[in-house]
Amino acid sequence: MSTTDSVEILLIEDNPADARLILEMIDKYKETNAKYVNNGIAAMDYLYKRNEYKNCKKPSLILLDLGLPTKSGFEVLKEIKTDDKLKCIPVIILTGSTDNKDINESYKHYANACIVKPIDFDKIDDYMATFMDFWFNIATLPVIPKKIKFDFQKLRT
Repeated sequence: MSTTDSVEILLIEDNPADARLILEMIDKYKETNAKYVNNGIAAMDYLYKRNEYKNCKKPSLILLDLGLPTKSGFEVLKEIKTDDKLKCIPVIILTGSTDNKDINESYKHYANACIVKPIDFDKIDDYMATFMDFWFNIATLPVIPKKIKFDFQKLRT
């Protein structure tokens, strides 16, 4: 598969351990190209191709933590979903918060899904496998020339 066929994923996460785990799950597939930023301002620089991100590709999918430094995940979500050039990108909230207020606020600002990060490593693995299966085998993402078939079972090995 050529690099033009790869799925561009932007992970916006301030916890390095969570980011590493999520990127390891995503990186099991050569069809994905995951990029990572650790704060809200860097996320918007990436999406608007500013500063060090001027040559990056537009992501097909965004994984967004809510508790970010410099600019909160809610602020990032609001900005993405009110910008005509960005709002079609699916934004999946990955949060440690189980507060219904946070979940409801995310959907109020047009998050495409909310996933509460489990504490148990095995559950994180299962969650990411289910996430990858849904978003890459069932859903159709924008800006992708064709569907990319992921082996759901491969994620669990």
